[in-house]
Amino acid sequence: MRNSITIKLFAAILISSFLSGCGVLVVGGVVAGASVMADRRTPAVQAIDKGIELEAGNALAKRYGDDAHINVTSFNQKVLLTGEVKDADIKGQAGAYVKTMKNARSVFNELVIGPNSSYTSRANDSFLESKIKTQMIFTDKLPSNSMVIIAEGSSVYLMGILTQNEAAIAKKVASNADGVKDVYAYFDIISDAEKTRLEKQGKADESQPSSMPN
Repeated sequence: MRNSITIKLFAAILISSFLSGCGVLVVGGVVAGASVMADRRTPAVQAIDKGIELEAGNALAKRYGDDAHINVTSFNQKVLLTGEVKDADIKGQAGAYVKTMKNARSVFNELVIGPNSSYTSRANDSFLESKIKTQMIFTDKLPSNSMVIIAEGSSVYLMGILTQNEAAIAKKVASNADGVKDVYAYFDIISDAEKTRLEKQGKADESQPSSMPN
């Protein structure tokens, strides 16, 4: 059992590490680019999202310690709280704290009242999350780089900037994955015209130099 969990966790870390960067994944002779499509968020919003996650995650961990296990995920300034808390007061306080953050556009408080999850449970969630991310990459016309997938207690939460059709495909892929109990979607729905505009802007942003020339 321990070896099985270790293998699953290693696989999850390996896939997650790949997905966070740029490169090429080869599975069964099929090649998929990590950057299937540019992130539809601007670089500034991506930075804001990272800042929200770091600030809120550190503050909540310091405030509640072992009384809570709180994960903070921000995408396009919409913030999702998942994990477990000791009681309803902590759940409410955590949500209220994030709502006060100036860059948080909206907050979805999905914290569960109960004991902190075990490391085994978290490893299984990481494996499930990575499995779904991989399936998203190999799903035609699905902008995997404009989405984030969070698995918590076998429930899956989806966030991203998608068209109505893309959102329906993403929910179907997640729902059909083995081991998924429930799927919750918090997408920003855009038109096809807005999709085209954002993709052009994303390619332009990627083409910009990351540092000043010498």
